[in-house]
Amino acid sequence: MNVRHHALAAVAATLIASVAAEAQAPPRPAPAAAPAATTPATRVGVVDVQRVLARSAAGVTAREQLERERAVMQKELDGKRQELEKLREEIEKKGPLMTAETRREKEESYDRKRRDWARQSDDFRKDLEKKEQQLLQRVLREVYVVIDRLGKDGNYLLILERREAGVAFASASADVTNEIIRAYDQESTSKDKGDKGKR
Repeated sequence: MNVRHHALAAVAATLIASVAAEAQAPPRPAPAAAPAATTPATRVGVVDVQRVLARSAAGVTAREQLERERAVMQKELDGKRQELEKLREEIEKKGPLMTAETRREKEESYDRKRRDWARQSDDFRKDLEKKEQQLLQRVLREVYVVIDRLGKDGNYLLILERREAGVAFASASADVTNEIIRAYDQESTSKDKGDKGKR
């Protein structure tokens, strides 16, 4: 009987000591809170890409480059057209005084030069269109990178292209075009400075 009492007393003493120690121990830190859920994207924006192309620094530079090349091509074509007009006037005015063979040679020369002019004019037009597409595609690729970054940083659900998406109405607060132009100009300026520094 004494052995049982001693055993129970020992267990009770152990429990009491354990509870007392727990009470005196410093408080445990609270479990770490679960990371807050990311706020879902709810904003919707609208961008007029044509306005970005027309007003951004890179878009203006691309258009100016195309205009310079168009002016050079047009000057060459105008010079050749003037030669054609002179030759035609010569045939019309002096033709009756020419021998049949001379007149035939002049007319053949005129026809050949006219075909060459038309072919060159067509080649210039195609070349210019190709360069325009290349320049615009490069600018558009850069613009869409800026739009993508703005969409992610600004927590946008969507950024729609005003013309392509057929947007009938968008409030002024939804239009991010000017913001895109500013960001794109800033990026283009930084890139230009970096390129110059490498030279």
